[in-house]
Amino acid sequence: MVAKFKTYTPKAAQIEHQWFVVDATDKTLGRLASKIAQVLRGKHKPTYATHADVGDHVIVINAEKIKVSGRKADQKVYHRHTGYPGGLRTTAFRKLQAEHPDRIIKKAIWGMLPHNTLGRLIFRKLRVYAGGVHQHAAQQPQSLEV
Repeated sequence: MVAKFKTYTPKAAQIEHQWFVVDATDKTLGRLASKIAQVLRGKHKPTYATHADVGDHVIVINAEKIKVSGRKADQKVYHRHTGYPGGLRTTAFRKLQAEHPDRIIKKAIWGMLPHNTLGRLIFRKLRVYAGGVHQHAAQQPQSLEV
């Protein structure tokens, strides 16, 4: 006898995208990023489906006050490539934190999402701000404890 398992697909009416705001002050980068990635994907919901976007919107404030453990603040480097021969560019954590603190959190969360069309769709629901002010008060975001 062959068992027939059906893939659960939530209906469009069942999907509700909520808004959450997270304060990154004195939070550890990896732990914060993994929790935010879970909320973005919707893994905290009973209607979760791997092939559908059922996650919520997340606003991160105070990205400039993020912490890393150990000696990562001195040793961690970020790599990017310009696309030209010999175009590998490296940036130290402290320099990136001083100039573009939002990119640190975005890069950490991007690494935890699927690297396909669905992952890019999910990633658009993330907003990161260096300071404590955001412009999404109209969405009435709820506070998310990490």
